[in-house]
Amino acid sequence: MTKKPKTNFADIQLLAMDVDGVLTNGTVIINGDGSEGKSFNLLDGLGIRMWRRAGLKVAFLSGRFSEATKRRAEQLEVDYCVQDCFEKLPVLKKLLEQTGLSANKTAYIGDDLLDSPVIRYVGFGVAVANAVDEVKDIADYITTRRGGDGAVREVIEHILKTAGKWQELMKKYTPDSKMT
Repeated sequence: MTKKPKTNFADIQLLAMDVDGVLTNGTVIINGDGSEGKSFNLLDGLGIRMWRRAGLKVAFLSGRFSEATKRRAEQLEVDYCVQDCFEKLPVLKKLLEQTGLSANKTAYIGDDLLDSPVIRYVGFGVAVANAVDEVKDIADYITTRRGGDGAVREVIEHILKTAGKWQELMKKYTPDSKMT
């Protein structure tokens, strides 16, 4: 479901997102030795790489620290990975101040109440399909895919296609075809 966004998709420069429940299905695996495991969707990973290839920035804002999140951010060369932030809006505002970007040039993907202030603040606020109702009620867009099941990729494709940036990125994957 899409409402009229508060911003032009071509202006979005930063895609920020929660981790647990957005990049994962929200399950945290605690092993017998106390170490933690998470499952990340490869569709989302390629989507993030394509977003970065388009010259755009990515931020993870997680309410809890996880070594798995840190490693995934490193693998995907995420620009900003902030963990242990229970109040995400002040963290995002500080990040925007440091980068010189505005809220209108930012999209955010969330699933739970901690994400609500950020979703309201940014130019394009997104809730994943399995988000709580309060988050869905304020989102500009609700994904058809659940968190951890390609929802981030869905958002990335939606923004890049609407902004007219998708075709150029697809040339890497279809060099001999004549895509229209």
